[in-house]
Amino acid sequence: MTATMVIVGAGPVGRHTAQLLAERGDEVVVVTRSGRGPELDGVRRVAADASDAEALTGLTAGARALFNCANPADYTTWDQVWPPLAESLLQAAERTGATLVTASSLYGYGPVDGPMVEGQPDRATDHKGRLRAGMWAQARARHEAGRLHAVEVRGSDYVGEGVGANGHVPRQVPGALAGRAAWMIGRTDVPHTWTDVADMARTLVAVADRPDVWGQVWHAPSNEPRSQRQALTEVLAAAGHGPVPVHGVPAPALRAAGLFSPLMRELAQLSYIFTRPYVMDSAHTQQVLALAPTPWAQVCRRTVTGSSEPARA
Repeated sequence: MTATMVIVGAGPVGRHTAQLLAERGDEVVVVTRSGRGPELDGVRRVAADASDAEALTGLTAGARALFNCANPADYTTWDQVWPPLAESLLQAAERTGATLVTASSLYGYGPVDGPMVEGQPDRATDHKGRLRAGMWAQARARHEAGRLHAVEVRGSDYVGEGVGANGHVPRQVPGALAGRAAWMIGRTDVPHTWTDVADMARTLVAVADRPDVWGQVWHAPSNEPRSQRQALTEVLAAAGHGPVPVHGVPAPALRAAGLFSPLMRELAQLSYIFTRPYVMDSAHTQQVLALAPTPWAQVCRRTVTGSSEPARA
């Protein structure tokens, strides 16, 4: 049965989610400030300010689900951009009955010892992590109060098709293919989970269809962790290219740069992500939702070539 789905954001996650929904026959509305988005049959692009609750409610009326795939690129503006946008999304979901399905990060967990698992408490220490944790806390509270339906999917750093400069590994690929050394944040030899952006989209679509999993946090199926150096080397190998030197920018250097650069100051707060093991366990989600991560070799090919090779079902 055809349903209307509204997606806020047309970055890599929003584009992949729109494609999946359109391919199965849903009517998809993609909302961005510019009106840009994927040019696909069944996808209508709308220029609107999603932080305007009245406008977003009007666009969401009659929709089955409202997907929050927004990701403000400038870390320095999160405190200004996210609160009104998050409240608008909540109001639109509450007024229309559409299920709020949020694509989120692992920031809310904060620094942890051991793998991150579904259901563990949010204990972020930096303001971006506390902000994302607070957004989920508000959504879950309204869900539990019966005011709306909400569910959240979290993924680690993105790889895969169309990620480009939005990903720590993908942004290194063009220079590395040209033979230049890579400079990456923190240590380059510690285990790190990478999430294929298409697997994040598949999980968002899956939880939107499952009332029994709403009110909870789920993890996008992801492959076994690899260090930054290993991940980049294997992506390059998928293109038939040998390894390049990989250097780490230590956390003290980021903090020093933060004295002059607001962006570096923001990155320094998150340096723990790349200075210690950062591992997300998605076994519970894989079992409950019957999803598996795209095979790593395929992820590498998609990352380096931008191919439209479909993700594993």
